[in-house]
Amino acid sequence: MIDFLLTNFPTLLALIVTGVFAGILAGLLGVGGGIVIVPVLFFLFQSFGVSAESAMLIATATSLATIVPTSISSIRSHHRQGNVDVDLLKHWAIFILIGVLLGSWQVTRVDGTWLTVLFGVIATLSALNMLFRSGKSALFASLPGKAGQTSMGAFIGFFSSMVGIGGGTLSVPLLTLCNYPAHKAVGTAAAIGLIISLPGALTMLLLGETPADAPAATFGLINLAGFACIVPLTVLCAPLGASLAAKLNAAKLKQVFAIVLLITGLRMLMQVFM
Repeated sequence: MIDFLLTNFPTLLALIVTGVFAGILAGLLGVGGGIVIVPVLFFLFQSFGVSAESAMLIATATSLATIVPTSISSIRSHHRQGNVDVDLLKHWAIFILIGVLLGSWQVTRVDGTWLTVLFGVIATLSALNMLFRSGKSALFASLPGKAGQTSMGAFIGFFSSMVGIGGGTLSVPLLTLCNYPAHKAVGTAAAIGLIISLPGALTMLLLGETPADAPAATFGLINLAGFACIVPLTVLCAPLGASLAAKLNAAKLKQVFAIVLLITGLRMLMQVFM
């Protein structure tokens, strides 16, 4: 154990910093950890000699694994406040799960390059949504019918699992576009995050083939060292971010984060195409 710690000290230190960073941002801005963790791990693993393709696969799976415990904690908090829509979840859960199983299985079969492109597109669109649609009125008067909601659930599950993000990045914007209360969208997204992350992470752990150039302590496609470093620090540092939010201008900080996310998404796309 001591030899492992000494040999991999730079990697472990970088993972610890990632956990602190993700936790503070989650508390400060209310953004999901996956949208932060995936790109950080993607570039971090490459800096330690992992190929871009392998780095994206491992970052995606490891991010999903970290979302499991943090989403459980978040669900408890939102449920106490009555912000988890159980009726919506009853209808959506099976279709989200189907999307997750298809998406996470696909991750174990595709080249990591395509996941990089997909994440880059989703990150770019999320950043543009934060910059230009924050606080704007809904586009639709209500949620669509059962067929439309079924499609929404499957869409959220499939694409979220493929890029290692929880429920918030896709479900909150989609729900609020349909005139759904923002506080309930956030609370329900926490529960959606668990439906996405648990089966997705298990699929990638059990069915994923560990790349030859994977960093130490990687099993399947999940880097357990990353999981062990990131999860406790994310949980510990989220309250710090929340206390900072009370003292700082969170709206302006969210705009800064959106710009950073936009640059990150575009950089990932450029790495593939240029």
